[in-house]
This record gives sequence, structure tokens and C-alpha cells, in this order.
Amino acid sequence: MLVLTPTRELALQVTTATDNYSAYSRRVKAVSILGGMPYPKQMQLLARNPEILVATPGRLIDHMESGKIDFSELQILVLDEADRMLDMGFIDDIEKIVAATPATRQTMLFSATLDGVVGNMARRITKDPMIIQIASSATKHENIQQRVHFVDDLSHKNRLLDHLLRDESLDQAVVFTATKRDADTIADRLNIAGFAAAALHGDMHQGARNRTLDSLRRGQVRVLVATDVAARGIDVPGITHVFNYDLPKFPEDYVHRIGRTGRAGRKGLAVSLVNHAEGMHVKRIERFTKQLIPVDVIEGFEPKKTAMASRPTARKPSGWKPGDKRKTGNNFGSAKPGQRSFGNSSGGGRSEGSRDGNSFAAPKSRFGDANRRSFGDR
Repeated sequence: MLVLTPTRELALQVTTATDNYSAYSRRVKAVSILGGMPYPKQMQLLARNPEILVATPGRLIDHMESGKIDFSELQILVLDEADRMLDMGFIDDIEKIVAATPATRQTMLFSATLDGVVGNMARRITKDPMIIQIASSATKHENIQQRVHFVDDLSHKNRLLDHLLRDESLDQAVVFTATKRDADTIADRLNIAGFAAAALHGDMHQGARNRTLDSLRRGQVRVLVATDVAARGIDVPGITHVFNYDLPKFPEDYVHRIGRTGRAGRKGLAVSLVNHAEGMHVKRIERFTKQLIPVDVIEGFEPKKTAMASRPTARKPSGWKPGDKRKTGNNFGSAKPGQRSFGNSSGGGRSEGSRDGNSFAAPKSRFGDANRRSFGDR
């Protein structure tokens, strides 16, 4: 069996799950072949003739071109998150891999959608397929509260994120950014402000990515700042909050992002920080998910510009609260008495001591040092 996945993290997750499922079967061996790992070690794994091979397309192609892999006896081909692999530009690699497998194979394709390019590929590589739909986008994440906060500029966004991350009910959070550089920059700023933060993106070596995820699972990292690709498949029960620092390019990615919280039936909270020019993007997400996302406003962080008209407002904190620890009148809690804050609570202007307004306040938290200076201190 060959299982193709879009990312290294998902490949490792699938391999671990396979090992658990086959723990009492000595005949089944599963290995993962993915980028960022040494070739010699992978060649040793392939030499064992494993029954199940889990791989990312790029590294698998490398081994195929070196003549180290023979798929002539392959029985089952699995394409996991096929839509994401196509979004990442792997269509040529997938076509090449499929062409190297026997026509008699069984093919299983898993995707959030079967429209467009994904549907065309599915028709090419399958014969008389049975289509099984287990959940529509509209029925997903019913246990996750979703909110939109409109922001005027980058300074406003950073101060609001700082405030939201100090919510007493927050255990662990994922902050999604559009670029790898932003992931590094924001993680650095949060660490300077006293948060236990770490970045996760595709430019990191696999060993560093694995160590970051291990720290997240052990609770040593409170805030993970990640890009879409790197965070694909992360399953950490302690993640109570997801923040979209930047909106995703595709509505499907929004669904995958917020799914990092609310795992295994738990409740979660997903917050999107949106500038006013992105209003139509929010509506596209709402059309895709068939859900309205309420707009929330926190006292002291009100946007000066006008948000989209005729949008629902979020309910007051009498509703669900992650951890049921919220004690304040705003939607996300506030700093504790005596807690130092470097942000300007007026919702406008620059943070105290900041040259560019891109500062984060130092939280009073068991995950970080509250006495460290903020990014704005010079």
C-alpha cells in the first residue's frame, strides 16, 4: 500500500496511526518517506520491503528516479487530502506516481471537495468509483464558536491579538499567518513579550519541526504561529483557540484551520482578525461553510472604521467560554489586576514605547516570563 500526503507532519501522523493499528500484527510494517530527512536512512527503510509506504510526493519522486522503488506489486494507492496536494502544485508528481503503479490497483482518494481539478484527476485515476460523503462543510465544527474582529491597521491587529492571547480560558493556541516570514516575526515578538511561542513553517528542517510539535504536545509551547501547510494535520487536544492573523486564500483552508481546535468533540474558539478591505473574503467563507460568522467588538479595541453593514454581532460572554474561567465583561477576559500592559487600550494610536506600533504586551502566564519587555520597548 502507498499513502500519499501533502505534508511531512501528516505523513508522520499517518505512519504513527498505522503503527498503532498494526501493533499486534508482525506482518505489517509501515515506513514514512518525506523531505527534510537523510536519504541513506530512507534507503535502509525501503530495503526492508515495507507493506505500507507513507510519503510526500516530492521525496517519493526522488527515490523513484534513483531506481530505489518498484511499484509493480502495489495493490492499494491512497491519496490523502488530494485537494491540498493539488493546491501545493503536486499534480505533475501525482500523475507520474500514478503512472508507475499497476492498472489493477485499488485507488482511494480523500478530499474536501471533488470539484474542478480534483474531480478531473479523480476521474482519470479511478474506474467506476464509489463516492462516499461523510460530512458536508456546513455540518463541520459545530462545537467551535467563530468570531470576526475588524481591525484598522497592523498596529491595531497586533494589540488586539496580544489582548486575546491573554484570555484566562486559553490553554494553547494556533496563530495562522500567510507567510513564513510573518510566522517567524510574530513568534519572536510574542516570545519577547513573555509568551511561550514557536513558529512552524515549511522552511524549517524536519527535526526542528518535530521538536516544535513535541513541545506543543507537552505544553511547553503555548502559542504556535504557523502557516497552512506546516499546520496541516496537527492534532493536539490542548488547543482551545485558533486565530487567523491573516485570512486564508481559500475557504477550504479556513475550515481546516479552525479544525485545529475543538478536537474529539471538545469545544473551541476561532477568531479572525480582518481588515475592512477583506469583508468580501469573509462572505466567501460564509457561503462556503453556510454559516454566518458574528462580528465581535471588545471595549477599548473598537475599530475606528465602519465594518460591513448588516452583520450579526457576537453574543455577550453569557454563552460558552472555553474552560469556563472567564470573569470579565468582555468576550475574551482581560489582564489580571496589577498585570503590566504595553498596549494602548483606546483601540487607536501606537503602543507605549513602540516605534511602529507592532508590540505585544507581556502576559502573566505559567507558560512565559511576565517580566520580559515587550517588542515595543527600545
